[in-house]
Amino acid sequence: MKRARKSTFFIVALLILALGYTTIIGVYGHFGDRRDTYIRGASDIRLGIDIKGGVDVTFGPEKDVKNVTEDQMNGIKDVIAQRLVGNKITDYEIYADMTNNQVIVRFPWKASQTDFDPNAAIEELGKTAQLQFHIGGETDESGKPTGDLVLTGKDVESAKAGFQPDNGINIPVVELKLKESGRQNFADATQKQYKSGTISIWLDDQLLSDPKVEAHITDGVATISGGFKDYADAAKTANLINSGALPFSIEVKSNGVIDPTLGTKSLDIMVLGGIIAFAIVSLFILLYYRLPGFIAVISLVGQVAGSLAAVSGYFSFIPSFTLTLPGIAGIILSIGMGVDANIITAERIKEEIRAGRTIDSAIERGSSNSFSAIFDGNITVLIVAIVLMGVFGPPSGFWATILKPVLFLFPASTTGSIYSFGFTLFAGIVFNFLMGVTASRLMLKSISRFKFLRKPWLLGGERA
Repeated sequence: MKRARKSTFFIVALLILALGYTTIIGVYGHFGDRRDTYIRGASDIRLGIDIKGGVDVTFGPEKDVKNVTEDQMNGIKDVIAQRLVGNKITDYEIYADMTNNQVIVRFPWKASQTDFDPNAAIEELGKTAQLQFHIGGETDESGKPTGDLVLTGKDVESAKAGFQPDNGINIPVVELKLKESGRQNFADATQKQYKSGTISIWLDDQLLSDPKVEAHITDGVATISGGFKDYADAAKTANLINSGALPFSIEVKSNGVIDPTLGTKSLDIMVLGGIIAFAIVSLFILLYYRLPGFIAVISLVGQVAGSLAAVSGYFSFIPSFTLTLPGIAGIILSIGMGVDANIITAERIKEEIRAGRTIDSAIERGSSNSFSAIFDGNITVLIVAIVLMGVFGPPSGFWATILKPVLFLFPASTTGSIYSFGFTLFAGIVFNFLMGVTASRLMLKSISRFKFLRKPWLLGGERA
């Protein structure tokens, strides 16, 4: 086999321990009263409504505006949902009450919330959406548009989804109608960008669409096409545009505090139970499998740390997520898969040692023979996690988009605790491949090069 250097064990083990420490503790800088977060720790994880409770708030038109349309109510609902997802809040409920012109939202407290003031928690969600049209789609370092401002929400009369013929088929589009106040500016902008540029549409500094200008539009009626997957996608964009063009402001009609359904005590008990279970399992595999068991304990620490890091926002390329009790269950289940992976490998190595193989040959053949069983078991669980994220995740999310051809079989759903379970299970299985398969095998091959550890009984053989 290709032998690993002796130093590999120490490098990998130190990296895993560093990941575990920084994942739990975090890394912060203090400048007077200010605290800057460099690496988010476990205390920064936003806990779900079932653990920490949250806010129940009702939004509606300011000053009880009458004759509110269904499209306008859907616009309010969609923009609030977008802000929740934008704030990485995945455990929420949102309903549109068309009879009373209200949108009801329930979402958990921030991780840093100590005074549990519902007014502070909902401040950002209650603002009227800021809709803007800009020349081009370029942005500055903070992600804000840099092109000249063409229109604001006050210049938009309406937006609605529809279909338009294109090469013999009907494609989804958004039909945009402007007020008199915005027609001349839009005409000048479309003349400037005609066949050479775009006019981007932004809501709360988030890009909704960046369509290429295909005509000089002078009557204030435009069609946005080409960037929508289906009619529902076009309808969502139209609702968001309408939310920024509302003829009224949004205000909070009422708010209240939601008590946790299970509470932080349940979290404390679950965490304590997890620590005790981890200690017992670690002791068992250490005593029973000896050297492979020692390596397995280190890799399991890495898997737990990786799963928590994926939730907290530790990695810049993975956004933080709300952790619910089902989400914790997903982490525990994935750890069980990690234990299973290490045991399968240790058993295969033990069989090779007892068959008379050399230490290097036993490790190589045992690792190779165990891979297919580990891969099959983990990949099936990974598929289940992906389906859960697709069905119960944001409709515009990555997995929902990938699974769109089959999601019509499922009823409409929203983000919530099941999504948290799917996400933590997915993250745990990915880190099982990284830690329980890759890292553990590197460490075992490396540590087995030390002469005082090259004893068959340490790998499951009989004592000499």
